Parts: sequence; C-alpha cells; structure tokens
Amino acid sequence: MATSHIFRIMFVNQGKVYEVYARKVSHGELFGFIEVEELLFGERASVVLDPAEERIKGEFSGVKRTFLPMHSILRIDEVKKHGAAKITVLEAGANVAQFPLPMYSTPPGEKK
Repeated sequence: MATSHIFRIMFVNQGKVYEVYARKVSHGELFGFIEVEELLFGERASVVLDPAEERIKGEFSGVKRTFLPMHSILRIDEVKKHGAAKITVLEAGANVAQFPLPMYSTPPGEKK
C-alpha cells in the first residue's frame, strides 16, 4: 500500500499567517516559488462550521495548484493527518519575519 503524504504549509501573506494542508509540495516550475497542489480542507458533513476555515476555503476555491513565493514560506511539515486550515493575524513583536525583498538580484557584471 502506497504511503499518502500530507504537508502543513505555513506562509505569510499581507500581514497574516496562513496554515494550509496539501498532498503535494515541490520546488515548482517557476524560479523562486514553491508549488502546492491538492489542498485539503475539512469535510462539510459536520454540523459545526469553523468560520476561519470557511474563509480560507473560499479564498482557495477552484484552485488546482498555487505558487507561493519562497521568501513568504515560514515552514513546511510532513504530518500524519490534516487539521483545520486557518489564517491568523501576525502580531506586532512576534518572532516571525519575512526575508527582505528583493531576495533574488542580478549577478554582478550582468546588465539589468
């Protein structure tokens, strides 16, 4: 039986920390981006709905795969099962920071 991988991806977007779950994560075809495919969300069978998960689910509805800038990724973990996707506000003074932009520059000697 093939092992099914589930990844938890945490990234920063517009001052918020997103936590999503997906089955496939790779370096992608675009330079400087991480490719995330097959996003996982909770089942709608439950009576109790989580508004935070519904908001992120709506934001990614219809998305087959997404490309996240490498500098916005906080961490990627392989987990045994997926949890609830969520968006949290990045608190002032938190120990989380993005790399300064631009991350990739033109090598010395090349014209821009």
